[in-house]
Formats: sequence, structure tokens, C-alpha cells
Amino acid sequence: MRSNAIKSGPDRAPARAMLRATGRDDAAIARPFVAVIHPWSDVSPCNLTLRALAQNVRRGVEAAGATAIEFNTIAVTDGIAMGTAGMRASLVSREWITDSIELAVDGHSLDAMVVLCGCDKTIPAAAMAAARLDIPSVVLYGGTIAHGTHGGRNITIQEVFEAVGAHGAGRIDDRELAAVEKSACPGAGACGGQFTANTMAMVMTALGLSPYGSNDRPALHPDRPVDGERIGALVVEALRAGRTPRSLMTPAAFRNAMRMVAATAGSTNAVLHLLAIAREACVPLKLGDFEAFARGTPVIADLKPGGHFTAVELFAAGGTARVAQALHAAGMLEDHALVEGGSLFERLATIELGAQPERVVHSVSAPVKPRGGFSVLFGNLAPDGCVVKLAGHGRNRHTGPARVFDGEPAAFAAVQAGAVQPGDVVVIRHEGPAGAPGMPEMLAVTAALMGRGLGDDVALITDGRFSGATRGLMVGHVAPEAARGGPIALLRDGDTVTIDAETNILSTNADLEARRAGWTAPPPRVTHGVLAKYARLVGSASEGAVTHP
Repeated sequence: MRSNAIKSGPDRAPARAMLRATGRDDAAIARPFVAVIHPWSDVSPCNLTLRALAQNVRRGVEAAGATAIEFNTIAVTDGIAMGTAGMRASLVSREWITDSIELAVDGHSLDAMVVLCGCDKTIPAAAMAAARLDIPSVVLYGGTIAHGTHGGRNITIQEVFEAVGAHGAGRIDDRELAAVEKSACPGAGACGGQFTANTMAMVMTALGLSPYGSNDRPALHPDRPVDGERIGALVVEALRAGRTPRSLMTPAAFRNAMRMVAATAGSTNAVLHLLAIAREACVPLKLGDFEAFARGTPVIADLKPGGHFTAVELFAAGGTARVAQALHAAGMLEDHALVEGGSLFERLATIELGAQPERVVHSVSAPVKPRGGFSVLFGNLAPDGCVVKLAGHGRNRHTGPARVFDGEPAAFAAVQAGAVQPGDVVVIRHEGPAGAPGMPEMLAVTAALMGRGLGDDVALITDGRFSGATRGLMVGHVAPEAARGGPIALLRDGDTVTIDAETNILSTNADLEARRAGWTAPPPRVTHGVLAKYARLVGSASEGAVTHP
């Protein structure tokens, strides 16, 4: 046991003395030590159940013959930070959570771990830490929020952001905005569409880190405590069997994950996070690799933001297993080992699903859309690549004049003031990993465009990110970013910009190189604290925006 380093032999008597002070006896100290890690917080519904769920996991660990040791880490809730300076902390928190898990687990030589997660960055951080430490690990998502209801239809936080845009345009009044606000989030759980949290929860299953079914159940489902106990028992089983994360997260597992993101029109943030997780798992993965899976995989799940249903309806329809079985039936998945033991194909063969109450998941032969929900573009505006979101509209191409803004607040103000016109390409720069710093999401702007009825008539490009709730023709992760001299820094108002997802090009006809000599790097926006440190260390979005070589 790794934990023998802190508890075995005469020299470790001081450590054992401290362990005894926590209530652990000889038998508890002799057992394997299993970390139970969670980012519980009551700042938002996303992580609200995780402290209680951790106690269920603890019971499962200890019933299986190991000793549970609980740690907590942080979360930054995107839905609350969105549109403020606090949103710069979101992606930074992914690195901090990963590092803090590594420090706590390695600092105490623990044998295995369960990582609970909820709001967006806690999920990829769990996988990154598991891959980095490579000790037996299980990831458990706390579950989705239930959808709200308003005006006879199901709504999520997406509709609240879009209502802000409609309110700014005068399409709804204060009373209607307040009614949407008060109806959208009925209780605990992470955002309900196939936004980043639910997309990444599905990715955890696709990578083999979460057992099938465990991440699908809504946060307040009465069987959630049972899930926790099962996960606690499973991590002890994985420890005894020697199943480690890198043995599960094979190249085949990453290919399956990319395909499932495409098939569900999931969040473009999954691209950024999969690149970062692959680096920790020592799996070669490049931004350009995603295009073949996006182009070759139809959208088969009719989920928000581009579709009709939420994760609650997907759970009722059979969850991740329903999506995986449909892709497997079409020969679109590859076999690999799972944390619950056995292989993917063996596991899918054991899952019996009845008829769907609603047609949430379609067959590959009769899909919702013929190609995946995103595309990877290159070109003279993105030599290192970028990601275009294709969910929620029928356009694969747009050409128009650039409306250039140095930062999201200026762009949001222009949209709310009615200064953005049909046909425009909104350009938001200096919001990249180093430039912002922290690569914030642009949901406030994109939702405002949708709320004003401009979603089908404008496009947007940025070196920042998009929320999973974003819809419309939106291009993010433009690399190199403006702060590091990327071509997006050289654009001017009126330059013609073309976005073409069919030819995979993001380009302009402006003579950018003629402007290069006049460009100077902007001074850093932040000069002290964690954001300044992040800006100095962070790499390109095209490589996952990680903070180590």
C-alpha cells in the first residue's frame, strides 16, 4: 500500500498518533486509505448535494474494507460568475483543483480515490488528477438539476440568459424577466441541458472513469445515496484489482469520448478539456483530431441548447447507455476497459433498455442532424485552430463585416444598445487564456444576441470560450490568442471575415501582415495574484490551456 509510507513501522508512530486523534483505531489504520474528495459549496445548486453524497461514498468504502479520508476542494460556478470579472477564475480553477487533489493525495500517500464533481471545471479536473496520479480512481458526478417550467414549457438557465437579451431589446418586460428567473432552477444539481457539466459527465463514462449509469441520475433522485455507496465499494474493488486510470483512458477511450460529444451536440468546452486530460494521461491528442469525429458522427440526441430536451429526459430515455448503444450498433465505438471491470462492449451487452418515454435519442440512420455539433477550423485568423459551435442553427457558413471589441463587456454593451446589425461578425478578443487572463465564457453576449432575435443573422468569433448553453454560429478558442500576437489582434472594424465549417476555414481578406509591424503586445491586465501567475504559465487553447509543459 502506498499509505504504508505514512503509517507503517516504528518511525511512523507520530503520524499514527495523529491518525488516532481523528478517531481511527489499529484496524482502520491498517486498511487501505481511500480519499473521498468533493467541491461542496452552497453558493449555487451545482455542488449542493456533494457533501452528503460523500458520506454515502464513505460508507461504501468502509463497508468494502478500506478507510475513507475526506478532503474538499473549491468550485467556481460559471452561471453566477458569467459576464463578470469573476468569470476569469473559472478555467483557472480547473488547474487549481487538479493541483490541490494531487497535493492532498500525494502528500498523504493515499492508495485510491473517489472524486465527486458538479459544476463545470470540477469534472475535467477530476479526470486530470486521476490521470496524473494514476492510482485507482472513480469519478462520480453529483447529477443534473431538474428543469423548471414556465409558460407551459420546460426551461433551464439557458432561457434566463436569453431572457436578459429579450429584456434589453424590449421584447419582454421586468415582470416576465423575473418570472423566468424564478422558474428556471427548481433545486440542486448542475445545469440541465447538454451544457458543459452534463457533456463532461458523459465524457467521464466514455473514458471509463465512471461506471455506466452513475452519472445520469438527477441530483435529487432518491437512489443517489445508493449510487454513492456503490461507488465507494467500486473504488476498493478497483484498488484490489489494480485498475488504474491510465489503463482505462486509452486512445480508443478518447476516440469514443470525442464521438459521444459530437453525437450529443455537447459543449465545445469538451474539446479544451479532452486535450488537457489526454496530456495528463500521456495520450497523443491534437485539436485537429476532433474534426474527423465531428464530421463523421451525426447528432442523435435531441438535447438543449440546440434541441428540445434536458438531461432529465435523457436519463428517463436510458441515459449515456442509450447513446452508446446507438453508436455501438452503427459500429462507431471501440472497445476498451472500464473502471467497473470488463470491457465497454461487454457492459453495453448487459444493459437492457425499454422504450423511450420521449424520443430523446435517435438512431444513427435517422439522426437529428447529419453531422456532429461542432467543427474545427484553421485559416489565416486561426493558424493553430479554433472550434465552431454548430448547435441550434442550420448555418455552416457566414461572411460579414467585423465588429471588433477588446473584451466582452464592450461587446455586451454594444449588443444591448442595438449597435450590432444583421450580417455582422462580432469579434471579441483579448479574452484568451493569457490575455483575459482565464479564457472566460461569452454566454452573456451570445445569449443577448439570441434574445434580441439576431441568432440566425450574426456570427461571433473570440479567443475566449463559450458556455455549453451557447447556441448560434459561434467560433471560440481562436489560437494563437490576441494577447500573444495571434492574427485576431490585427483585425479592424469592417474587415470581411468568413467562417466556413464545410471547408474548415476561418479567414479574412484583410492584409494582416501589413499591420503586423504596428502591433505591440498589450500590458498584462493582472499583475499579481493567481490570475497573474496563470497568465505567465498557461499554454495555448489549441493544446488544452494547461499550465505545465
